[in-house]
Amino acid sequence: MIIAHLSDLHLDGGSRADDRVAAVLRYLGGLAKPVDAIVVTGDIADHGTAEEYARAAELLKHPAPVLLCPGNHDVRAAFRTGLLDLPASDGPIDLDREVGGVLFALCDSTIPGRGAGFLADETLAWLDGVLSGGDGPAVVAFHHPPVDVGVPLVDAIRQSGEDRLAAVLTRHPRVVALLAGHVHTGASTTFAGVPLRIAPGVVSGALLPVEPGADRGWAEGGPLEYDRPPALLLHVLHDDGRVTSHHRTVPR
Repeated sequence: MIIAHLSDLHLDGGSRADDRVAAVLRYLGGLAKPVDAIVVTGDIADHGTAEEYARAAELLKHPAPVLLCPGNHDVRAAFRTGLLDLPASDGPIDLDREVGGVLFALCDSTIPGRGAGFLADETLAWLDGVLSGGDGPAVVAFHHPPVDVGVPLVDAIRQSGEDRLAAVLTRHPRVVALLAGHVHTGASTTFAGVPLRIAPGVVSGALLPVEPGADRGWAEGGPLEYDRPPALLLHVLHDDGRVTSHHRTVPR
């Protein structure tokens, strides 16, 4: 199975973000073999407006299943109506989908009105339940990584309460990978003994502390670079449960 992993589109009604997302979808459309699933780990919209989600729905059309979870820039009610064709609600957006024998559990790690992340008790109970429903491979996705990744301004607003998530994962060894976004740079680590893959930002790239300009605060644009080409991860899920992740930049 090949999984395309995108994150942080930040569609804002402008042509720049639109063009970058369109370039990524053209790249996927040009592959010799179609991907089996596309996972988008949040911040699909920049302001959470109905117009931004309508544009996202147009741009993200693809023959493969497109699986979505919200980020801190998304708005739950508009996300539901604009992307999922569900009634408006302000509760967590937790979704599961089986694709090719693999369970995808998409968790809402957002705290409405805040940049930081947290998995609500009801989300963790839901996740525990869906993971209990079988023994095939499972992929768990959310926006906020549950660990520090070495980008200080993002680490300050990562997912907290991670010990609760670790307890759920320990009960379910079927989870082969965790997918996240939020950091705007591709990164790979582990959490609770499970591979954690963080997708690069489609809209921009993040600077590490050792790179020039990384000390900018959010008022100065944050540790972000907007001249980098859009990028994504391609995850290969092998028959033995291993996950190999490939970082790809996309020409515009």
